[in-house]
Amino acid sequence: QVQLVESGGGLAQAGGSLRLSCAASGRTFSRYDMGWFCQAPGKEREFVAVINWSGSITYYADSVKGRFTISRDNAKNTVYLQMNSLKPEDTAVYYCAAALRRGITLPIMIPQYDYWGQGTQVTVSS
Repeated sequence: QVQLVESGGGLAQAGGSLRLSCAASGRTFSRYDMGWFCQAPGKEREFVAVINWSGSITYYADSVKGRFTISRDNAKNTVYLQMNSLKPEDTAVYYCAAALRRGITLPIMIPQYDYWGQGTQVTVSS
């Protein structure tokens, strides 16, 4: 069982930055690929970014490529999402999720993830 707790959300102005953190419980953090998803009001949850178990491979949604950076510290059981050049359309609840390693393909679909955090609100004002 893995428990995930996000933090770092809040209010930012357009063009500003926020850094989200997701702390994982347990001693098997390095067995999991970690992803970030977001869900805006009235919309479905969608993929934002993913990082493989070792931190050597990342993949981003086109909408955040070049602005967001996902990273992880396996010694601290934590994954991060650095959000720069924020836009009002980035406003959403952001969730981190853990997917047990099952191969070399990075998981980008919701059903591929085994555990989810409770989410943290990010609001970007224009």
